[in-house]
Amino acid sequence: MKKVILVTGAAKGIGRGIVEELSKNDENTIIVNYNKSKSEAIELKEKIGKNIEIYKADVTDNVEVNNMVNYIINKYGKIDVLINNAGISQIKMFNDITEEDWNNMISTNLTSAFFTTQAVIDNMIHNKNGCIINISSIWGMVGGSCEVHYSAAKAGLIGMSKALAKELGLSNIRVNVIAPGDIDTDMNNSLSKESIEIIKEETPLGRIGRPIDIARCVKWLIEDEFTTGQVISPNGGWVI
Repeated sequence: MKKVILVTGAAKGIGRGIVEELSKNDENTIIVNYNKSKSEAIELKEKIGKNIEIYKADVTDNVEVNNMVNYIINKYGKIDVLINNAGISQIKMFNDITEEDWNNMISTNLTSAFFTTQAVIDNMIHNKNGCIINISSIWGMVGGSCEVHYSAAKAGLIGMSKALAKELGLSNIRVNVIAPGDIDTDMNNSLSKESIEIIKEETPLGRIGRPIDIARCVKWLIEDEFTTGQVISPNGGWVI
């Protein structure tokens, strides 16, 4: 069935991997949201070609989010799938986290998902169908040292998703979370080669993840019709 899919923060990293995987189904129409990564978004559209549209919007700005969602619905008539992927990370000792750091982290990793989800809900409820997938993190499950604000935002995303799954179930809207372990993206550029090797050694599968590992999980959650309110963590066995 033809689906209209909105992926936020989709020009790079996990979001890009998700778009590339979902675009293999020619029936899907995918809206690639980006904010600062214009060149990467254009390159992704040129690479994939058909059924891809790029849209610039700062998902921490509710006005821009609503403008984006209204544009999509006016053009395509619906939004079947929302994938809240936009996010940032920062490694910092707790006592060094500033109020600006905290607000920026919560705004980008949690409030943005609130804005986009609230914007698409009326259309999904009207259609009695919808799939929302929030990309959290393993640190939202277990907490990460020197990443307290990141862990708090990602944990909040998990709590929001579970509560919303209960609220929207009768409208046939599924809400799930993917909480990746360490994934090979630009977000982990701050990690040294030594740190990466340690993570690999501590992971039963002996490697860090790839965007495709998360994208395949997203694809399954879109296709599945009886999973909601769940946290799925592709992490190679790093946390069991």
